[in-house]
Order: sequence, then structure tokens, then C-alpha cells
Amino acid sequence: MKELYQTADWKAEKHVPVIELSKKGDMYQINVSVGKEIAHPNTTAHHIASIDVYFHPENEKFPYLIGHFDFSAHGASTEGPDTSTVYTHPDVTCLLKTEKPGKIYASSYCNIHGLWSNEAALT
Repeated sequence: MKELYQTADWKAEKHVPVIELSKKGDMYQINVSVGKEIAHPNTTAHHIASIDVYFHPENEKFPYLIGHFDFSAHGASTEGPDTSTVYTHPDVTCLLKTEKPGKIYASSYCNIHGLWSNEAALT
């Protein structure tokens, strides 16, 4: 499946998930967003449908799924595409408690441009 995921610099590509990490007591706050530097349109025809967040501890075989987030409102209504005033923005925050270092992986799914991924070290 590796060849299905695209990567790029999130400052130049609007589909790449941006991972921001901070420590809050014994918890790590993980924020993942799409379109931080270059806005993603998020219209009925072109939108981010979901974000997945994983933690892969060092020296462990498999990652843990931290969260799966679906975005369902993209301006569609019974009146047609882009006629609603409700649009979701792909930006999620979750908390993780761990004593192990590792990597946070995030993937985003664009209905037009497919899967995109990024990673960040958790120390």
C-alpha cells in the first residue's frame, strides 16, 4: 500500500497533513490539519473526507490507531452541490498518553487526489 500514499512538503502542497505535537502534563496533544499553508477548497466536488492518526512506538512491530476522523459536510444539500452554508474544515486534535518514544503518522484522504501522509517524531 506504500505506493498509494503521496508525500510532499505541506508548505507547498495543500493535501499533506500537518502534524503539530505538544506536551500537556503526562499527555501529548496531537493536532493534525490539512491546508494549513495553502487552503484546501473543501467543496462538494473537492474535499478532504477523512484523517487517520497512528502512533508507532520504537522497537514495536505494529502501530496503534489513535483516531479516525470523518468529515461529512461539504456544502451539499437537497438544493444541490455547494448550496449549503455548512462546510467542515479538516483539523483535529487528540490526546495520547505514552511513556515510549516513536513516530506519529497521519494520513488524509482527498476525494479527487487520493491518500496523503506525513510523520513526526514523538520523543
